[in-house]
This record gives sequence, structure tokens and C-alpha cells, in this order.
Amino acid sequence: MKKTTLLLAIICLNSLTIFAQRIPKPENYFILTTNLGDLDNDGKKELVVAYNTKKEDDTYESIPRELRIYKMQNGKWVMWKKSEQALYGSQDGGTMGDPLEKLEIKNGILNITQSGGSSWKWGHTDKYRYQDGEFYLIGYSSMDGKPCEYFVHVDFNLSTGSMIVKKEYENCEDDDQIVYKRENETIYKKGIKITLQNRSGKEIKIVTPKYKHEIYIAMKYE
Repeated sequence: MKKTTLLLAIICLNSLTIFAQRIPKPENYFILTTNLGDLDNDGKKELVVAYNTKKEDDTYESIPRELRIYKMQNGKWVMWKKSEQALYGSQDGGTMGDPLEKLEIKNGILNITQSGGSSWKWGHTDKYRYQDGEFYLIGYSSMDGKPCEYFVHVDFNLSTGSMIVKKEYENCEDDDQIVYKRENETIYKKGIKITLQNRSGKEIKIVTPKYKHEIYIAMKYE
């Protein structure tokens, strides 16, 4: 269902105009989705576009993606910021295929949700705020696990340094998922700075002191 919906969106978006101006499309790029919102509190909306960097074919190759943010200048969309690390490739969701779930702007914050997996599932949402001339990651929430095994949920506020980690262990009986054990832990980790452009520039792993959960905030981009 997610793939079908995204495909329909792609077909529509590649001929769409916003504010009477055609969405910029670099040569050989393919538009996935867009959103409008005021990201720098100047009273004017910016345009955010997610692209495939080439057209998909029948090889199921995972195509690299790029995120670009445009400003309206003299009646045209002009590129302001871009990132080659904010989005996973087109097939990086594993057996679930396309990992991109949602691209939205809320209260001036850019939110990007991606997910994937098979029997083991994962998903996370990045929240970026424009400050000091860059888009900084200010929030990270994630889940990963497998039904009837366990799920780990993480909610990390990078601005305050507060990280809440919850792990629930499950048994399944007659198709009912029963949580038989919970581990909750709150820690504080300040000083981590991640930008939209350098989302996966290096690996960032945090090990919680009580339960020794290994939380990967960033994986090095290859």
C-alpha cells in the first residue's frame, strides 16, 4: 500500500507546480515528495523536495536519494540547502522496499520518517530545526524489534540531552502478543551536534548505563 501510494504521488509530483512555479528537477532526478513551510521564521515558506538521483528500473538497485530545500527568489525556486545523507536509498527498507514514509513541516521543524525491515522491523523520525545557519537534528525517535521477541523505543531530545529508552519483551500465544518484561531507562547525553548535511558522517553509539542498551543515533554513511 505504501509503495502504491508513493508511486501515485511520484507520477503527480513530476508535473506539479507550486506557487505557479514548477518544482526544480535536476537532470535525471526524479521527484518523490515535497512539502512547504516556513523553516527559518522569516514569514515565507520554503520548499522541501526529496529526489531519487536517477530513475528506478527493473534491477531493484537501491538508488541514492537527495533532499533539497529551496527559497523563492524573484519568482523562482532557488536552492538553499541540500543533503545527500538525510534520506536512505530507494530499496534500503529491506523486504519492505521504499523506506521513506513521511516528509513534513510542523511548527517550523522539518520531520523525516523512514522505516523498513522484514520480520525484524525498524523505523525512526528525525526532527531538524534551522539555527545558526544550519539545520540541526534536535529530535530523534525510533523503534526496532520483532513481534513475539522484543521492541526497543527511543525518544531523544538532543536540545535538552534527555533520552528515554524503553524495551518490551514479548511472548506470543494464540496470536496474542503478551509483554512479560519491561525495561525503562532515562539518561542525559548533551553536546551531540548533527546537521542535515552531515547526518551520517560518523557513527554515534550510546550505551545506556543500567541495561546496556546500544543505541545508534547515526551510522556512518558509505
